[in-house]
Amino acid sequence: MGSRVDDEQFRLFVRQQWGPLTRTAYLLTGDRGTAEDLVQSALEKTHRHWGRILRKDAPEVYVRRAMVNTAISWRRRRRPLEVPLLASDSEPVPDAYARVEQRQQLVLALRQLPRRTQAILVLRYFEDLSEADTASILGCSVGSVKSQASRGLARLRAQLNPTVPSSPVRLQGEPA
Repeated sequence: MGSRVDDEQFRLFVRQQWGPLTRTAYLLTGDRGTAEDLVQSALEKTHRHWGRILRKDAPEVYVRRAMVNTAISWRRRRRPLEVPLLASDSEPVPDAYARVEQRQQLVLALRQLPRRTQAILVLRYFEDLSEADTASILGCSVGSVKSQASRGLARLRAQLNPTVPSSPVRLQGEPA
């Protein structure tokens, strides 16, 4: 069992990190309830080893690694029951909801990628972690992060802009 000081440090960590961890989990799972379950599962695993983690690792890295591994494990065990909706035939009209719709399309496209690539893109671009930090969390090389991120971004661009030629691929609003 952990000491009272360790338990208090863990409670403080959870209070400070709940929002960012839930956001990351949502991007990994695509569902708010599943995201909260994922964060709780990762925090449970973290709490079991809290004293060792504080002495050896950065807790944020450990929790994110646990979240990614757990999300991949869940994905292997469960097949999604949802049926993706067809995209609308009409061009989106710029309005107050256009940004939310674009974000939802991005999350849906992100969920189509392999879990490892999805995790790399979430950690690199949504969590704004460096390539080295992402590699450390996932236990792979920086080169692997770079190549998978590049391929993942190309696939996202192709899914989000299917009428744009595949080479060179640019995101909307990206300078030529």
